[in-house]
Amino acid sequence: MNDAGGFESGLAHFFLCLFQSDAGINKFLRDNKDMSGSVIEKVQVFAETLLPSMGLELVEVQFRLEGHGWVLRLFIDGKDGVTLDHCSRVSREVSDFLEVEDLIVHAYHLEVSSPGLERALHSMKDFQRYVGKKAKLKLREDVEGQKILIGDIVRAEDETVELVLEDGTRAQVVFEQIRKARLSL
Repeated sequence: MNDAGGFESGLAHFFLCLFQSDAGINKFLRDNKDMSGSVIEKVQVFAETLLPSMGLELVEVQFRLEGHGWVLRLFIDGKDGVTLDHCSRVSREVSDFLEVEDLIVHAYHLEVSSPGLERALHSMKDFQRYVGKKAKLKLREDVEGQKILIGDIVRAEDETVELVLEDGTRAQVVFEQIRKARLSL
């Protein structure tokens, strides 16, 4: 009621999700994680057959729930970089594929982009490709008292990555010890 004795109206914003038990919540999360893995796998197979004919390669596929809803994200790269036209063409092809295959049963956003200047390094092949470039590595265990190494990649072979660190010293890291890595500016 307001001061004049009348009623006020307004909008209430809320979200209610009911589950019968913790098992219901766990099933919901497990089912969506399983679906996410399946979508990633199928899109990855499709993209890996499509992209070489366009002179491109697949870097990564992500499918996750974010603040504004589900997002299917493809990162693509090419020898001469990635243009807006590349992203548009790949987006159309992947969108058509998803429409025909009916893989995703709920609303989602499709994003196609380059991995950017500070792209993630996922494999030994990535490290080999970027020898001579600066990288930041987060390690599973300390190497010479450090869990984070920043330096130029000078060698990547035999499952070992070698960096020249910013102080001029060298560090060798077994690939399996790298938790996360990306190029650094």
